[in-house]
Amino acid sequence: MAQKDEDKKQVLLRLSPALWQELAAWAQDDFRSINGQMEYLLSEAVRNRRKKNFELPPEE
Repeated sequence: MAQKDEDKKQVLLRLSPALWQELAAWAQDDFRSINGQMEYLLSEAVRNRRKKNFELPPEE
């Protein structure tokens, strides 16, 4: 289920310039913003973790 932007939480994240450049290039390849790319990657990581561990509570 998609969230409204005002419902989303903000996080301060410090990244190395090299990692930032890699994410920016990857985001551009996938036609996403860098923020959108990071959110997509984190969502995929959580989804994959859940597949491996059925003990986690459902996503809200």
